[in-house]
Order: sequence, then structure tokens, then C-alpha cells
Amino acid sequence: MNDSITDSVDIVVVGAGVTGLYAVHKLRGLGYRVRGFERGEDVGGVWYWNRYPGARCDVESVDYSYSFDEELQQQWDWSEKYATQPEIMRYLRHVADRFDLRRSYTFGTSVTSAELDERTLRWTVRTDGGEVVSARFCVYAVGCLSSAHVPDVPGVAEFGGATYHTGAWPHEGVDFTGLRVGVIGTGSSGIQAIPLIAEQAAHLTVFQRSANYSIPAGNAPLDEETRGRQKAGYAERRRLSRLSGGGSPHTGHPSRTFEVSEEERRAAFEERWELGGVLYSKTFPDQLTDRAANDAARAFWEEKVRALVDDPGSADLLVPTDHPIGTKRIVTDSHYYETFNRDDVRLVSLRGNAIERVDGGGVLLADGTRVELDAIVFATGFDAMTGAIDRIDVRGRGGRRLKDVWSEGPRTYLGLGTDGFPNLFNLTGPGSPSVMANVVLCAEQHGDWLAECLSHIDEYGYRGIEASAEAVEKWVGECRDRAAATLFPAADSWYLGANIPGKPRVFMPFIGGFGVYGDIIAGVADSGYKGFDLLTR
Repeated sequence: MNDSITDSVDIVVVGAGVTGLYAVHKLRGLGYRVRGFERGEDVGGVWYWNRYPGARCDVESVDYSYSFDEELQQQWDWSEKYATQPEIMRYLRHVADRFDLRRSYTFGTSVTSAELDERTLRWTVRTDGGEVVSARFCVYAVGCLSSAHVPDVPGVAEFGGATYHTGAWPHEGVDFTGLRVGVIGTGSSGIQAIPLIAEQAAHLTVFQRSANYSIPAGNAPLDEETRGRQKAGYAERRRLSRLSGGGSPHTGHPSRTFEVSEEERRAAFEERWELGGVLYSKTFPDQLTDRAANDAARAFWEEKVRALVDDPGSADLLVPTDHPIGTKRIVTDSHYYETFNRDDVRLVSLRGNAIERVDGGGVLLADGTRVELDAIVFATGFDAMTGAIDRIDVRGRGGRRLKDVWSEGPRTYLGLGTDGFPNLFNLTGPGSPSVMANVVLCAEQHGDWLAECLSHIDEYGYRGIEASAEAVEKWVGECRDRAAATLFPAADSWYLGANIPGKPRVFMPFIGGFGVYGDIIAGVADSGYKGFDLLTR
């Protein structure tokens, strides 16, 4: 009801992570009155919550940073190739302070609902703090990896020790000294945390359901000479990144895998192995579309990993056999595989011997084995892509809930809009490159497009904008078809929601590449927003 409204603004932005901060900065710069809400007590988004040991970005720091302000680029010094969570938080806090972004936010506050008034095309946004805000536009920047998933394991409440989730780590840290620790999950957060927990714990048991591909980060401190060279070349580095598939300047081999000799092929794989991390999956252009090419990359990877693990039996468990390499995001690690050479680390495969339950003293496996533990770490990931926005009761035309509209998979046009939900935008989420690319540049790409869009609406006197049903249907089909032409659907990954029981198995990101996507959305804007209805009443 109107009499319950506590504030009226032009735009509500939900989220104060990388994307939300840029959206607030960009839209406020156009003169809009913006209110931001963030459930955390500070900026940072995923980096505010993920403070587990070893938390680190798998995009090089020099690239995982904003490009919109040249002085910021030149004045900020990254300490190492892949920054840790504390350093990334320092950077985001610095950005928030430098551009006075905190004054637009209410922290420690969750948006609980957003309801469209079809007559005025305004959104009524409610929070758990009791605020009711009327906004012309509603912008969601809630993140793809911000809704922690805790599996339903019987008996967890009975456990006598402490339990933790990597996605909601205590800010004061955790001391595992002298404890028997169990880590459940070997995705990115588990693989990053396990080596450091092993150094501290009296004994570590790693419970692995499915092995993942990981590649050593090759992390190193950045000296003044390296930083100076990077800063001098920033313009070209950013140009190449915007043209690329993943938002970084590194380009793979121009030839297909078997168009070169075995010697040249191995040299290319070796170069990417030394580069470290996720870019290995793009060594050759056909690596994620041709199974034989993928097998060649996988064989080289396996050879490298088996050389790091002393026990052949452990190596057998650590080498994935259920998906092509790169179809789940390759993890960037620091001494992960070598950790299993320690006498105080045990690897338990849950394939065929699942966790039956947890009791007061530890974990019981299906075969009757009992693992005594003092602490359990759930490194079980997220309800990715849609989980965070699903927590909000978003109701559009006719009172339809966005969660219901997306019940069989997210339905967007360009990843930005959904029919039936005018003046609502979801940034760097499903239907866009998002998790397939450097999210900082994705944030700028979406933020700039949105700023141009809203300026166009106001310049021509429109009341709003809404994706057409036909455009949504075509975009959903295009995203589906592009994914189907690759090997990605062969993996039960969180890209498809396969880690969440009951979630529809739909490949959610746009897989065509960051540069290609940028051209597509720029073309839509240049055409006068083809595929969107510009609303006059």
C-alpha cells in the first residue's frame, strides 16, 4: 500500500558485490536516485562471505579489477598473480571509499520481496528491516555464487563438534590445530581449502563424491617491474580481454588440436599448464567441442597429476572419469594434489559408499565404516545462477512469481530482462556469460548497457522497458543450442544446476563468449532495443 512506503527512488540495486557496486556508481553518475541493499555488513558480495582458508580468485588479479577509471588502474598495486580473499576485499573496500558508494547502501539488510504495480510500472521493494521502497527500476546484482548449498545429510544436528560451510565462513577465522577434520566436497572451495586445513589439523579426511580437474595456479608475487609493465600495457590488455571468450587477454593456439604435430601439441599444453588454472581448457579452439581433442588435453593433464601423487591408488581416485576436462570449471589450486602425499591426510571416495549419516562423533558410511571427527567442513558449493534471486519473492504482471516463471530453467532475453517483469534487470546472471567469463568486466559490460538503456528511455519519454515473450523464447533457444554444440552438457555441473536435487537440468550461462555477447547486446541497443517493448503507458 502507498501509505506504507518509506522511501521513493529511481532505482533499487540489490547486492554490493562487484556488479552492484559498479551499477550504483554508473547509474548514480547519470543523476538517478539509487538505493542499494546488501545482506552482508559490508561491500564485497561473494568475497565478503567466502573467507575460508585459501580462498582466492582464479582470474589474474590484474584482470580481475575494474577498468572504468584509469587512475584506479594505475594507482592500485596487486601483491601477487592471483589475489587472496583478504586482498580482494581490500580492493573492493577501496573502490567503495574512493567513489563514495557506501552512502547509497543499507547493509545487513535483505530484500525479501519486490512487487510490480502494473498501473504505474513501479516496483514496491520490501526488506527484512521493515523498509518499503518504491522504485521505477529494480536491478538485481545478487551474484551467481552467493546462495550456499548445504546437502541434507541425516544427523548433522546431532554432531558434537563444529560444522562450517566454505560459503559462510566465520569472519574471525577457524583454528583447526589438533583436530580431526572432515572436508566434504572437492569443488573449487574444497580444493583451495584442503591444503591449508591439512597443514593445521591433526588429521584430515577428504570425502570426495566426484573428482575434479585442477591445475596449479603457478602463483607468484608481483614485483615493481612486473606491475609497471602490466600498467603500461593496460589499454591493450583490456582491448584483447573485451574481444575474448572469457574476458582475459590470453589467446589459445590458432590451430585445431590435431592440425599440429604431437611435439607442438604437447608444447601448447605445457605452456597452458604453466600459465595455470582455467585457461587450460582453451588451449586449442576445438577442445570443448571435439571429444578426441578433449581426450588429448585430458591425457596430458592426467600425466601431470599422476606425477604429483605418490600413491597410485589415490591418483586413481583423484583423476576424473565421468566428464570431459573443462566441462566443469577447472579449479586453480596451490599444492592440492601433493596434499594427498601426507600421512595425516586420507581420501575417501563416496562413489558406491555414500555418507549414510552424521552422528555425535563423526561420519558413518554406507558400508558401516565410521570416521571419527572433531569438525566438519561442507565445501558443497552453491545453488548457482538462480539461487540468490529465488530467495526473493519477485512478482510481476498478474502477480506471477519469477521463481515460478523460471521453474523449468531461467528464461531471459540477453540475460537482462524477462517478459512479464518490466523495468526489472538481472545483471551478470543466467543467459549472459557471467560465470564463464571475468565477472568484473561482465559487470562493466552490463552496467554500461543498462545506463545507455535507461538514458534512451528517458530521452524519448518512455515509462519503461520489457522483454518480449518472443525474444525471450528465441534467446532461451539460442543459449540451449550453443551449449548443445559443445561438450558441456556431458558433465553434471552446477552450470546445469545438477548439484541441487530437483533443480531442472538446463545449461544456464551464455556460452558463446564475452566478446561475441558484447557485440550482440550492443547491436540490440543500436537497433533501438529490438526484442524489447518500449512502454508508453
